[in-house]
Amino acid sequence: MVKINKIYTRTGDDGTTGLVRGPRRNKHDLRIDAYGTVEEANAFVGNARLAVQHRSDIDAVLARIQNDLFDVGSDLATPGADSADAPYPSLRVRPIQTKWLEDQIDLFNAALEPLKSFILPGGTPLSVSFHLARTTTRRAERLVSALAEVELDTSPEALRYLNRLSDLLFVLGRVANNNGTDDILWVPGNYGDVEKPE
Repeated sequence: MVKINKIYTRTGDDGTTGLVRGPRRNKHDLRIDAYGTVEEANAFVGNARLAVQHRSDIDAVLARIQNDLFDVGSDLATPGADSADAPYPSLRVRPIQTKWLEDQIDLFNAALEPLKSFILPGGTPLSVSFHLARTTTRRAERLVSALAEVELDTSPEALRYLNRLSDLLFVLGRVANNNGTDDILWVPGNYGDVEKPE
C-alpha cells in the first residue's frame, strides 16, 4: 500500500515532476499531460458517482473504474521496461480490465433502444456528468495516442482501456436519460431557404 506522509516537497517548484522511473520531466511534457488528463477524467467519474447513489449497480461500476484509472495513470507514469533486478513488476493495465468494460457496455446497452441520430450532451444532470467524464476520457485517449507515436514503450492496453471507457460512459449517459427516452437528439443545421448566418 502507498504511504504518503508529506504533501509538499518543493521538488516541483522548477516546473518539473518525477515519474516512477527515469529522469524528471517538464510538467507540460506530453506524458505528464496524458496521465494528468486521466486523473481529470477520474475526477469527473467521481462527480458522476455523487448523483448515482440511487443505482448501487452503476455506483459499483464507477468505483471500479476510478481504481482502474489509477492503474492507467500508474502505467503511463512508468515508462520503459522493468529492469532485471526490479523488486516487483510495474503496474500495467491488463486486457482483463478492458474486457470487463466491454462486458459492462453489453450489459447496460441491452436495455437501450438503438440510436437513430447522434445525441447531444443533455437531458438529465447525471447524463451530462457522464458526458463530461466521457469527453475528458476521449481527450486523455488522444493524448495517449500522441504519446505512443513518440514514445514507443507507451502501453497499448492503456489506450484500448480509455477507448472502451469512453464508450461505456456514453452508454451510461443514455441510461441516465431514462434508458435513452430523454436523449436530446442532434438536429442538423439545415437552414433551407433561410439565409445562413455570416
